[in-house]
Amino acid sequence: MNLSKQIFAYIRITRPLNVLITFFVVVVSILITQSHQTDIFIIFLASLSAAFTAAAGNIINDIYDVKTDKVSHPNRVLVLGVITKNEAWFLYLATNFISVFMVANLSWILLVIVFITIVMLFIYSAYLKKLPLIGNLVIAAITGLAFIYGGFAANNPNAAIVPAVFAFLINLIREMVKDIQDMDGDSKLNYKTFPIWFGIDKSKWLILLISIVLIGFTFYPFVTQLYKVEYFIIIMVMVNPLLILCLKFLYDDKKEKNLALISKILKMNMVLGLIAIYLGK
Repeated sequence: MNLSKQIFAYIRITRPLNVLITFFVVVVSILITQSHQTDIFIIFLASLSAAFTAAAGNIINDIYDVKTDKVSHPNRVLVLGVITKNEAWFLYLATNFISVFMVANLSWILLVIVFITIVMLFIYSAYLKKLPLIGNLVIAAITGLAFIYGGFAANNPNAAIVPAVFAFLINLIREMVKDIQDMDGDSKLNYKTFPIWFGIDKSKWLILLISIVLIGFTFYPFVTQLYKVEYFIIIMVMVNPLLILCLKFLYDDKKEKNLALISKILKMNMVLGLIAIYLGK
């Protein structure tokens, strides 16, 4: 394999879109929580460290998911044999080292959060993702923690609570959808995810319940005047309607195409939520 293809494979296994989203999540969380101007150097290093942590998390997830990905995601680089497991392990360790190195001199609390996240992502990939709901809660919590991390970087963590809760809930929904999507591969490996353990219908009911909680929660920052009308307009015109559209697709059927579309819409909806919070702050 030539060098350019090798580099492309290394980039692809990190899931660069997710890494980029993580970077901007931390940037936005700093901007919406800061009570005074945060140094651009701190914003860049904290966000880049979080992005490398996310990259490492995606790599370790693929390392432990080779067997199930042969069924659920056959185009991933480890399944295709484009790079070896040893190469993936090296890249995983390297990205974690870079992440810790970048944040080490910024703040001890940021370093602790990065370290906890690295450990949680490893435990999730190795053990927790096979269990009903626990793994989903861990990944959703890590997503919410990214906002708390940004709040600490801006020296104002209390202001990060609302976006952290929003991120937790919308990612919990997405994790549940992905578990339904991955049922065939997970069941062959005897994973006990929520949809396998309790069935698709109960999974849909749980997703519906979390979605109702999330929609209700989106009113809180506006009603309490935490965010301005710009936030409310985007939430009501775009974010909540897209959540309802996802529920419609979910209850239509369990086609792979529908589930993949729901997952993409939810990812986009999180970005829209961040825009709403940023403009409404």
